[in-house]
Amino acid sequence: MRIDILTCLPELLVSPFSHSIVKRAQDKGLAEIHLHQLRDKAINKHGQIDDAVFGGGAGMVLRVEPIAAWIDELQAQRSYDAIIYLTPDGETLRQPLANRLSLFQNIIMLCGHYKGIDERIRQTYITHEISVGDYVLSGGELGAAILVDAVVRLLPGVLGNEESALSDSFQDDLLAPPVYTRPAEWRGQAVPDILLSGNTPKIEEWRHEQALARTQARRPDLLSH
Repeated sequence: MRIDILTCLPELLVSPFSHSIVKRAQDKGLAEIHLHQLRDKAINKHGQIDDAVFGGGAGMVLRVEPIAAWIDELQAQRSYDAIIYLTPDGETLRQPLANRLSLFQNIIMLCGHYKGIDERIRQTYITHEISVGDYVLSGGELGAAILVDAVVRLLPGVLGNEESALSDSFQDDLLAPPVYTRPAEWRGQAVPDILLSGNTPKIEEWRHEQALARTQARRPDLLSH
């Protein structure tokens, strides 16, 4: 998978993509992540990429020219399955959406900033608008980091155990059950006997019951889907 990210603050994304699972995916050649500075396509020598809002109001808006120039250049080199704009009014990121995006080969992500982007970019280029939650960030960079991590970890070969991603929370609209490791007893708290029994069918039954109970207690909304 190739992911091209358009941003005016690429420095914010260097660290998230230089460690852990996302780095492993890149080292294995399973994912390519390219950061593109919007100011490289600025409209003047001063590096301008934004302007005041038509009609008045506070804040600045990212202009169409730098964004369009980058997208046009990238699309001239390859076809893209999705051009994603990270925005608070987009579709909320949930596991099924991450699953679908993980099947794509080439993706562009556009990080908004200031008061957002000129609406004409959304109408002309954007295929998916995604929000990482009902809150506002200073820009789309951290949202892009979350989205990349959620998608890249699903690519075949990225995780050491292919079943690991399939048992994550939300994959079946349930939260993950409790998990334990050694020691079997700690400060008077013992690991449930069923997990030490070696009876795989019973263990899976217990895990499902625990996942259901945890979801009912913490996220009952998931059970209504």
